Amino acid sequence: MSYDLMVFEPTAAPRDRGSFMGWYEKQTEWGEGHNYLDPKIASPRLQLWFQEMVQFFPAMNGPFASDSDASEVTDHCIGKDVIYSAFAWSVAEKAHAKMRELAIKHNVGFFDVSAGEGELLFPETPP
Repeated sequence: MSYDLMVFEPTAAPRDRGSFMGWYEKQTEWGEGHNYLDPKIASPRLQLWFQEMVQFFPAMNGPFASDSDASEVTDHCIGKDVIYSAFAWSVAEKAHAKMRELAIKHNVGFFDVSAGEGELLFPETPP
């Protein structure tokens, strides 16, 4: 089991929690018809977020895969409008802080998947 967080393209996601959860469920069916490993498929803002995030939490797979066995190596699943990241529990607190910080910096949404009523954060300034 992993500690899961997600960033998302705020222009694609509904803002009310109930509708967002339906949208989230649809996104995590992984039915877009690509391999979910290449950040080039994601929106430009998500690509910028990913480029910075992998400096702290390297990718486990895909074109930016790390050969390290460090606990920071993370399974990033990349869709057009979401990046779903599965972290080791040993880095959960650090991962949450960095992912949220970079979501704010890059003007993307943030969702704490692993929490019961996880934080759902949209950018203060609409993109």
